[in-house]
Amino acid sequence: MSETPPDEEADAARDPEAEAPEAVSNGAEPRPYVESPIIMATVRVVAPFVFTFGLFIMFHGADSSGGGFQGGVIVGTVILMLGIAFGIEPTREWVDPETVMVIIGLGTLGFVAVGVGTVALGGAFLDYPVFGDAFGIPHPSKYGIELVELLIGVIVSGIITGLFFAIAAGMQGGETA
Repeated sequence: MSETPPDEEADAARDPEAEAPEAVSNGAEPRPYVESPIIMATVRVVAPFVFTFGLFIMFHGADSSGGGFQGGVIVGTVILMLGIAFGIEPTREWVDPETVMVIIGLGTLGFVAVGVGTVALGGAFLDYPVFGDAFGIPHPSKYGIELVELLIGVIVSGIITGLFFAIAAGMQGGETA
């Protein structure tokens, strides 16, 4: 049997200082992840394949299942894997949050440019055959859809990465930008 009454055990279970007194007493912050050589080695091997698969899904949205959103989420997941395996701060130093915001902005600007470009050339918004007529591009619908899917993937992967950094900063009590 336990020496402390059940009410005190429940209070101790809810008290964060009771769970890690050494981390609180010596002023060290608890680590948000555990360095595991197995996880780190696995992510090193798997990340390039997951990234390539995400790009594959992005580019095949015009012809088969997949697309920019699905591929963007998969590509964004690579950054999450790196953050979990190697730590959030080293990942944040490698993939600067300001750079992520620039990438999101460029993806959005590119998407709008393609759509407005088709309107400027006399077509409807995202009317890709107009590019074929104006510039002689073969299969303008195919290439236009692939470009837009890639831009959507860039936007989505940037947002997933940005959300990861924002949530991690909130968890650590830090600033997001």
